[in-house]
Amino acid sequence: MTTVSDVLIVGAGVIGSSIALELARAGHSVRVVDKGPGAGHGSTSASSAVIRFNYSTQTGVATSWEAAQCWQSWSEHLGGKVAEPLAKFYRCGWTFLDTPVAPAERSMALFDACGVPYEYLDAAALAARNPLMDVGSYYPPKAIDHDHFFDDAAGTLGALYTPDGGFVDDPRLAAANLADAAVAHGATFSYKTRVLAATCEEDDDPAGSLRSRHRVWRVETDRGETLEAPIVVNAAGPWSGALNRLAGVGDDFTVTVQPLRQEVAHVSAPPGYNSADGLGTAIGDLDLGTYMRPEPGGGFLVGGTEPECDPLEWIDDPDTANLNRTPLQFERQVMRAARRLPELGIPSQPRGIAGVYDVSTDWAPIYDKTDRPGFYVAIGTSGNQFKNAPLVGRLMTTLITAVENGADHDGEPVHHRGEHTGLDIDLGAFSRRRPVNPDSTGTVMG
Repeated sequence: MTTVSDVLIVGAGVIGSSIALELARAGHSVRVVDKGPGAGHGSTSASSAVIRFNYSTQTGVATSWEAAQCWQSWSEHLGGKVAEPLAKFYRCGWTFLDTPVAPAERSMALFDACGVPYEYLDAAALAARNPLMDVGSYYPPKAIDHDHFFDDAAGTLGALYTPDGGFVDDPRLAAANLADAAVAHGATFSYKTRVLAATCEEDDDPAGSLRSRHRVWRVETDRGETLEAPIVVNAAGPWSGALNRLAGVGDDFTVTVQPLRQEVAHVSAPPGYNSADGLGTAIGDLDLGTYMRPEPGGGFLVGGTEPECDPLEWIDDPDTANLNRTPLQFERQVMRAARRLPELGIPSQPRGIAGVYDVSTDWAPIYDKTDRPGFYVAIGTSGNQFKNAPLVGRLMTTLITAVENGADHDGEPVHHRGEHTGLDIDLGAFSRRRPVNPDSTGTVMG
């Protein structure tokens, strides 16, 4: 059986579903396939869904600030076409500790350029604002069995506070909301479907419309279907590298991707962390190598930021990843969080989730065309792009429209102007052929 569409998207996570929505809104027939049982059941479901704006480049900050406006008006972003329940954004604020690897001064300059509201808190102000927090400096992060892990602080820390930061309560639901909105605009989704092969017949006519192109990508699936389209978008998350290889894509990439297994611990918030007025702040702590955020009902999520003292668990096949919590990683993450918040209890039994990141060389995403006409990628999201997902659909639609109409994106990068902020976003910053960003933290923070 053969089915034909304008665009075929592989991956129905929060990124793929967002791209499906925006391309369907633009009037294209869109087909989405995913190996999972529903939208957002892969890496998206393991996301901590933190909304923050600290990135090392102006484009990164501009992208996250524009995307935040979408989360804050989620129903409107979906076009009012999706029934309850909807994912909910909690504006609890984001406190990012001032560390050598991510200095506040650099972030403040980028925030000023993009119009992101912020407040710098010195150590005294940070302690007054967060009385449960130890504001000591312990940098660099150390293994929890290191002889000096429990040494006294070498000094104190300030922090950059952004009141508009926070988190989304249900990342899987957010992906499902986007998929439902895409379906309302005519997109179709096929789940429990694996891609087996991807080949292309090319006779490209740059003057033609998507429907009139003499270019056919043929994607074979394990359901016996042949899916044909002039455009394929790889949004397959940790499986993106394998799909690139099937399609013969990747030889000209200067940044590459590789799957990385990660865990997020779930504990109870420290007593008094949340007030009667709302949830306590989310915290980014590269000083100790951890991040934390509250959740409704008194829960508390703790993740790691890949400190150099901890081994990274790179994997070849995401399908073989252990998706259960491990006691060692749980202890590492929660012990570090407890150094920052001494009232945090450390349970004897690990709780939480495990997942797989699609990590790029510099921990920044690749949103780009490739050297194979009609094959696009939205990959390398590195555990930090959930926050940008509502905007990524628009970025990819702008890119695809421009390239399919003859733009030389490699030579003169396409730009996107934010609908909410008016900020200019240079899509060349997400190029597969970019220089590796020397200012990247080399962590999930990007």
